[in-house]
Amino acid sequence: MTKIIKINPEKIDMELLEEAAHVIKHGGLVAFPTETVYGLGADSFNEDAVRNIFKAKGRPSDNPLISHIADLGDIERFAREIPDCAVKLAEEFWGGPLTMVLKKRKGIPDSVTAGLDTVAVRLPSHSVANALIRLSGTAIAAPSANLSGSPSPTTAGHCIADLDGRVDMIIDGGDSMIGIESTVVDCTTEVPTILRPGMISAEDMREIIGEVNFSGEVKGAPKCPGMKYKHYSPNAEVYIFNSTKSIEEDENSCVIMKNSEGAGFSNIKVYDAGKTDTEYAARLFYFLRKADEDGFSKVYAQMPENSGIGIALINRLMKSAAGRVLD
Repeated sequence: MTKIIKINPEKIDMELLEEAAHVIKHGGLVAFPTETVYGLGADSFNEDAVRNIFKAKGRPSDNPLISHIADLGDIERFAREIPDCAVKLAEEFWGGPLTMVLKKRKGIPDSVTAGLDTVAVRLPSHSVANALIRLSGTAIAAPSANLSGSPSPTTAGHCIADLDGRVDMIIDGGDSMIGIESTVVDCTTEVPTILRPGMISAEDMREIIGEVNFSGEVKGAPKCPGMKYKHYSPNAEVYIFNSTKSIEEDENSCVIMKNSEGAGFSNIKVYDAGKTDTEYAARLFYFLRKADEDGFSKVYAQMPENSGIGIALINRLMKSAAGRVLD
């Protein structure tokens, strides 16, 4: 049976949160809020506990996990080499929505790294996530707290819908702020390489460390989550549109778009994604799930701008829509 606890991020009940830390310490699974999306956590150094994450999610075993830490110095527990670019990025963007891939130390379970010689590490900024890691006295390995392939969870309700009865505890810490997963950058390559775009853009990183590349298609085991498999998909079919003229209105379809007021639709449900791509990112996964809850079989999602966080949104939408883009 899954226990649900509610924690106010502005005024954390440490005694209550200690219950969640106790679960982590004793090999259990806890879904918890971060600033990006909700994560499903276990002790990074407990092989059996980490394997249970994969079982709970139905996640492929060659899809590595991100280990979450609470202090900058904890990176040394994971990385045998910390290049200068990683130090600069950590000093600028941690805690925050940036994950770095580094050459791993011995002792990191293969289940965390999918047997690779690299490890993905992040220091979240969310107060509940950070406090949970500290109270647990260990790093917490955590992918998104959803069934594998479905839209990532941005509320505790999403975690409950997917994982109730599959995990030991779910912490309700309110809605996620950013709404999409962290940027992942590989710091083991000669030029740091973005493996998964997120809120922190290539431009942001170039201001700190200079040259940054984007990765191409993934062959073999991916170095980080969200690179290889179909992701972020509701039951409804998703189509990306550039122009509302390509949308066929019917009662079984819905639209996710920015600045939706005055869009001119007469026979289709419209979910307002806000005015900017930052607001769109915070609402995308919520609306993909809402489309299923409301019984729609087709979702039309607006193409974001090809810059900043819009690049990360395009990445998520292309995976969700299996590449279906309307002319």
